[in-house]
Amino acid sequence: MDSFFNPDGVAIVGATPNPRKGGYHILNNTINGYKTGKIYPINPKYDSMLGLPCYPDIDSIPDDFELAIYFISARFLPDTIRECSRKNVKGIIIESAGFAEVGEDGRRLQNECLKLAREYNIRLWGPNCMGLLDGYRRHVFSFIRSTAWKSLMVPGNVSMIVQSGMLSSGLLMMVLERGGIGINKICSIGNKCDVHETDLLEYLINDDLTDVIGLYVESFADARRFMQLARSTHKPIVVLKGGRSPEGAQAAISHTASIAGNHAIINSAFKQAGIIQVFDINELMDFLRGFSKIKDSRNDGGTAIITFSGGGGIVTADFLNDYGLPLAHFSDETLKSIKSIFPQWMDPTNPLDLWPAIELNGVEKVYETAIDALAKDDNVDSIILHLFANWIPSSSLKTACALKDQQKKPVIAWLVGMGSAFHTFRNEVEDMGIPIFDEIGRCAGFLSAVKKHFYNIR
Repeated sequence: MDSFFNPDGVAIVGATPNPRKGGYHILNNTINGYKTGKIYPINPKYDSMLGLPCYPDIDSIPDDFELAIYFISARFLPDTIRECSRKNVKGIIIESAGFAEVGEDGRRLQNECLKLAREYNIRLWGPNCMGLLDGYRRHVFSFIRSTAWKSLMVPGNVSMIVQSGMLSSGLLMMVLERGGIGINKICSIGNKCDVHETDLLEYLINDDLTDVIGLYVESFADARRFMQLARSTHKPIVVLKGGRSPEGAQAAISHTASIAGNHAIINSAFKQAGIIQVFDINELMDFLRGFSKIKDSRNDGGTAIITFSGGGGIVTADFLNDYGLPLAHFSDETLKSIKSIFPQWMDPTNPLDLWPAIELNGVEKVYETAIDALAKDDNVDSIILHLFANWIPSSSLKTACALKDQQKKPVIAWLVGMGSAFHTFRNEVEDMGIPIFDEIGRCAGFLSAVKKHFYNIR
């Protein structure tokens, strides 16, 4: 796999200087990010391209190289594989469509190419995909537009394997624009005729820069091995499985030529392997972002809810009950500490509605006192915070940040607010390691996943 992620030399078959075409963006992205080897544009119409010598074909390249990126008509791929074999190429990323996903003729061509590649000991990535992105090395071997990643892609500990090409692009755009997730590697594998999700899962499990792994898949090339790998690692693996319904499974055949499989069996296998299953794109993003910040969790108490709204606390308690998560019973010492900031006529309970205390003592003092007391309470193993961006200072959360990792108590937050203050506050809090969610139910769902994951790996 390393010849894909960190190759010694890259050739782009189908490079073009036309910025309206994908071949331009593959070349431009490679030039902007790849610095460890030579880049070889291939197009018989040009002598040079974007400041680089351009070659009419692979045989004309004077050097050996490890990776080719293919973006021309599908029918030329067999010839390209033969040419690559003469340059000791180790891998080809095939971003063109027109293979098994289009019918029997395309399937025969795909199988022919795979047989040929195996004969020459060349790995094939794709076809019908968007390639890969590496947040640390800044390798972007994809036709995604360069303006979308250069200024926004932040290195981090989340890696993804996505079977859908445009879905991986859409996911990346949403992730980059919203922020909160640092990217290690994103792998778009398309038809996965050779390199598949299990190959990449094993690679990412052994990758020290990856702490959290997310997948969108429509089928499994080696399901038994995939589940074995998932059971072997402490890293959270979050999966959105396409094709759960008969209609979705049928659509998967025309999308990436995938046989989606029996969902009931797959669902059971996920549970046995400790895989966290999600059911829509935003949930996948939210869980990956959350796990990128939560490093551990106890599971020996209950959850404390800190809110500025009695109704919000009630709704949160309902969601926690839906997921089978108990509320914490505060210790006498905790109640005594919190009572010091409450009006005499009100006793603190869980959910902890701070509004009367805020009216009496101000936002910052109340939040700091409550969080400090609950973080030190052995009966509390997790905290859900309700925050209002326009009047709660982020500095009041420093106690939560200092204690959450030390005491293995996840702190997650539901945030409301308006305008630029909302976005600024969200970024500040997530930079502290507290994941922010836009929905109360998502807080409870994510906390349930956290508790199950860290309980299962112990």
